[in-house]
Amino acid sequence: MDTSVPHSARIWNYWLGGKDNHPVDEEAGDAYTAVFPGIVTIARGSRDSLRRTVTYLAAEVGIRQFLDIGTGLPTADNTHEVAQRIAPEARIVCVDNDPMVLAHARALLDSTPEGATAYVDADVLDCDRILEAAAETLDLGRPTTLILSNFLRHVADHDRARSVVTRLMDALPSGSHLSVNDGSRGVDPAFEQAQDAYNESGAVPYNLRTVAEITAYFDGLDLVDPGVVSVPFWRPDPGSPTPETIGEHGGLARKP
Repeated sequence: MDTSVPHSARIWNYWLGGKDNHPVDEEAGDAYTAVFPGIVTIARGSRDSLRRTVTYLAAEVGIRQFLDIGTGLPTADNTHEVAQRIAPEARIVCVDNDPMVLAHARALLDSTPEGATAYVDADVLDCDRILEAAAETLDLGRPTTLILSNFLRHVADHDRARSVVTRLMDALPSGSHLSVNDGSRGVDPAFEQAQDAYNESGAVPYNLRTVAEITAYFDGLDLVDPGVVSVPFWRPDPGSPTPETIGEHGGLARKP
């Protein structure tokens, strides 16, 4: 791992308030926020939406299996932590193909004795590999939630990204859920300008999607209220401040 070059996963970790980053990542993160300070709100809003989604699924729906693809560097309120706080027997498989994420995950991903947490080193486009490896920890004959949080953006072609979602959801039974959050285009011009400049820097591109494109991931599924919305509006905690629209949209849907 070259710690002299900024890395997108470590920059995201920095914006989330994590500790698994280096000065070069902080410098790159600060340079981005100098152009668009709202990126920190987007990063933390997305993570908080994931927390609320997993809480809803574990506490209200009774889901006990989660397949989290593109999990990134562990920080606070990771999928396994949220799920197992509510249901210690929950089983979680995290998937990523970044060697740096793999090294951190092996050290930081733990589990309750009653449940299980596993890490799979695989590319999101290799659906067969993901499903085969996930089946070593999860019973894919039981309802499972597929989580794709800020990850489909890395698949440049939207139709190909949709085909990945379809392939993975086809392998899961009725009663399973799909959770997607992604950076959205057509909401905040400053965000789009900053992201376009980042993509042109030679870094791994982050492809913002329109709200319609994000909604298309849920075709054939039953959207859970309130549907696809800017993430602060997805079932905010009671008593929380009035939500504001940010350039990050997502939702949750159930497979009939």
